[in-house]
Amino acid sequence: MHGTALSGWLLVAVCAATGAYCVLRLRSDCARARSSAGGEAVMGFGMAAMAVPAAFASPPSWIFAAYAGVFGAAALRAGWLARTHGNGNSHHLHHVIGSLAMVYMALAMSTPGGHAAHGGHTGPASGIPLVTGALLVYYVGYVLTTGVRLLPVAGPARDGGAPGWGARPELRLACRLSMGIAMLAMLLAL
Repeated sequence: MHGTALSGWLLVAVCAATGAYCVLRLRSDCARARSSAGGEAVMGFGMAAMAVPAAFASPPSWIFAAYAGVFGAAALRAGWLARTHGNGNSHHLHHVIGSLAMVYMALAMSTPGGHAAHGGHTGPASGIPLVTGALLVYYVGYVLTTGVRLLPVAGPARDGGAPGWGARPELRLACRLSMGIAMLAMLLAL
């Protein structure tokens, strides 16, 4: 990714922490929650790996094909889950878009000349490639709607005890929000 080393390391930290929390969510009693947490853990750790500043470690040329393969498989799995779980769970479609965005970024990073050679970036007047622009619009909308869902609402207090760390809906949303913001930063740095 382009950008300063500090911003790259901050992205690595946020994405790795998010992936680690998603691993904790894998202990949930609900199979659907475990499936979602597994996909999000792969996304978080994959984003952390892709965000490592190039000045620190120059990745081998085959790594981008590996990223594309892993995230292509993740997109197929999320698409299959979206199809089999019906229209009641649109979050699987978000996983499809996120995984395909990661494939897109891996392919863009693998082009000769690095990041600047992808999608018609020929100079300052060339603008943002269409796919990057569409993904930016999608993730801005996703971040805003997820952020709104985190706003507290007045309502009756819960009678039961506090849920465990893996079952707290606000933490799950915060995890998804941080990955959405990180995806926006990665797309902007492309």
